[in-house]
Amino acid sequence: MLDVKQTLKSAEERMTKATNYLEEELARIRAGRANVAILDSVRVNAYGSMVPLNQVANVAVPDARTITIRPWDRKQLRDIEKGILDSDVGITPENNGEMVFLRLPQPTEERRKELVKQCNKIGEKSKVEIRNTRAEIKERLKKAIKDGLSEDNEKDAEEELQKLHDRFVKDIDALLATKQKEIMTV
Repeated sequence: MLDVKQTLKSAEERMTKATNYLEEELARIRAGRANVAILDSVRVNAYGSMVPLNQVANVAVPDARTITIRPWDRKQLRDIEKGILDSDVGITPENNGEMVFLRLPQPTEERRKELVKQCNKIGEKSKVEIRNTRAEIKERLKKAIKDGLSEDNEKDAEEELQKLHDRFVKDIDALLATKQKEIMTV
């Protein structure tokens, strides 16, 4: 017989993962302010293997429009620049012989609108995952009636599932609204 509490708990975990995925993706979208999270996907060739940038250098944000990358070994400067150029960061690195600088340009109004659309697309992906989870769990609950789960328990579980769904969709909307506000602020 289906354990209703365990089923709802697994649904909540999946919905939480979808929300966390959205938070991580939104952190990578640069909104005109320097944020080291945009470099999370950068891989650097260090002594024959590809490693994350933060394992070969110290990454810092000295001001709102600049990211500095100070390699622990100066010989890595070229590899770091190449890693940034090969990634999807979209910023051309500069170096002064000791460290790499990334200067973020002020985004235009058109670019800001594109970023908002990009955020909404990622948000919709998360909402779809939450809806799919709800539909899957609902289906499991319906099948559990045949296995002996009472209809009252099934209805209560379905209501609880709907509350979970609504809470997570509301969280996603709040995350998107915050990011949109950040992007559109000049």
